[in-house]
Amino acid sequence: MAQDRRGPKIPFSIAQVFSWWSRLTVGTRVYTNRFGIYVGSDEFGNAYYKTGKIDPDLLFERRWVIYAGESDGSLTPPGWYGWLHHTTDTPPTEENYRPREWQKPYIPNMTGTPEAYRPEGSTLRSGQRQKTGADYGAWTPN
Repeated sequence: MAQDRRGPKIPFSIAQVFSWWSRLTVGTRVYTNRFGIYVGSDEFGNAYYKTGKIDPDLLFERRWVIYAGESDGSLTPPGWYGWLHHTTDTPPTEENYRPREWQKPYIPNMTGTPEAYRPEGSTLRSGQRQKTGADYGAWTPN
């Protein structure tokens, strides 16, 4: 059975010329159109590709993802992550993959936002910091 080389239609934008974080660059688009074989997509709309042949320099086939939005590696589901990193040879679209009960659903990285995790003692945490037994003492020169 011949595989369809084309994946979902990706609109071109001027951001692709100047940025790598906005889906894909022009170079990635050209490489994908020329050598990529569409394998499938995930629940976030990310499209997965492979070359379909062994790269003589790497000694394995190349696999890559084109993100539906901003490039965020944490948006790769566990099944696809394993396939991308050659942990499994079968993509989730070709098997009955079910996430394990301990695998958590995707939560975006909140660093730099008001919802960021701030542990006890963080200077960025609101409220008064709890004192400790050997708390900070200012340095004084001799």
